[in-house]
Order: sequence, then C-alpha cells, then structure tokens
Amino acid sequence: MKVYISADIEGVNSICSWKETDASNPRYLEFKKQMTEEVRRACIGAKNAGATQIFVKDAHDSAMNIDFSSLPDYVTLHRGWEGNVCSMMGGLDQNFDAVMFVGYHSPSRSQGNSLSHTMNTNIIHVKINDEIASEFLINALYASYLKIPIAFLSGDLNLTNQVKDINPNIEVVATKEGHHGACVSKHPNVTNQKIEQIAEISLRKDLTNNIINLPKHFKVEIAYKNHINAFSNSFFPGCKLVSDDTIIFESDNYYDVLVMFKFIL
Repeated sequence: MKVYISADIEGVNSICSWKETDASNPRYLEFKKQMTEEVRRACIGAKNAGATQIFVKDAHDSAMNIDFSSLPDYVTLHRGWEGNVCSMMGGLDQNFDAVMFVGYHSPSRSQGNSLSHTMNTNIIHVKINDEIASEFLINALYASYLKIPIAFLSGDLNLTNQVKDINPNIEVVATKEGHHGACVSKHPNVTNQKIEQIAEISLRKDLTNNIINLPKHFKVEIAYKNHINAFSNSFFPGCKLVSDDTIIFESDNYYDVLVMFKFIL
C-alpha cells in the first residue's frame, strides 16, 4: 500500500496566531515541532496499517517546515515547490492507494479557526459550485480526479465536521476548536496519540467509498480583498469579471481549474 500525506500547519494542535506560522518568528519553532510530530504520528499509523511506501508533502508556506530527521526512516519527504498545478499535492500520481491530510484548516470566512483562509490571505473566498471551498476540498478534488480515495484528515473541529459532511467515510481527528481569534485544544500528547490511532484505523478500512464525488461541471468564484487583483486576473483565459472584486471561471475539466488556480490565486 502506497500512502500520500499532505501536511499544513494552521490546523495543528493549539496554533492560533499568524506569527506562529512564520519561520522568522521565534514562536514558529514550537509549531514546526508540532507539525512534524503530527506528521510523524500519521506515518506511524500508516505503517502499522500495512503501508509499504509513505510519501509526505510539506505544504505550508515555504514547504520547508518539517524536521525530516524526526520522521521515521521509511518516509520519503517532498520539500519546496515544483511549480506544478497540483501545488499542495506535489508528487501525487495515480500510483498511490490512499491520501491523508495533516494539519489542515477551515476555509476563509470561517470562525472555526483563527487562521482560516483559502490558499492565501489576499482572498475573501473561493467558491466551487456556489460553496465556499477549503484547501482540503481543492486538494481532495484533485485526488478524486486521479481516482485516489481519501482515508484520513486531522485539523480544526470545524473543518473535520465539513469533511464528514462531504464524505462520512473519511476518518478525522480534531486537533483544536476555533473560537474566533482563539482556540481550545487538548494536550498535544492526546492529539498526537489520537492521530496515530485513527490514521491506522482509516487505512485498515475498505476505502472503496472514500473517493469524493467529482462534479461534472465547475463554476469557480474568486473574491479578492483588493479589487485591482480581480481586474488583473480577469484577463486569464476563461475568467470573467462579475463585480469590482470578483471573477468567475467555468469548466467541465478539473485540471483546467487547477491551472487557473496556479496563475491567479
């Protein structure tokens, strides 16, 4: 069994400030360590479930956050950005048997995480077929495009509830509960152990029904905080300016959507 893990930081245990996500800030080191530990525990759970290959994508900011020496020696790590359209899912292809997400967070316009956003903080929202999209949804649809099931996700409680609404077969672990500008978390040792346990359980299950339904048509709406960005990006082929700060893009092919995201998010 070949397992792919995409890891972010804004959804790890007890993180609640943008300073804590920034490598230039002293507080970052604490959460770099926590991100690494949550990934490590997911890897151990995957290995215990029978995974023979585990591929981890560091998917936060510089994509150079995880302390590789702290991961098990059977793990392969993808650092940095290739520049391809799959972004946070770099290295994923049809040869994988399952996808897992660690440290993911609520989408923009959500109080479920003090760090809620979608792709970058210059965006008011990204909507796919009129629903506000999280980074999980954007990346999960790519996994579905490749026909790969999603086994597991860890992140804030609000996001885990959204994931269960999308597909109740995906196993989840809530690392914290967002309260507007704050968060409430159990002790990290509790969360870390839970990630290891549920990651293993998720991969021991039949994953036949864990592929997210891929819509036949995609209507993507992107609203920007700066109206100038909306106007400029409206010139990308297929995009249309529908208000001062909002553009729309439509396609029947999700790969086309990913190409658009690469250039205008």
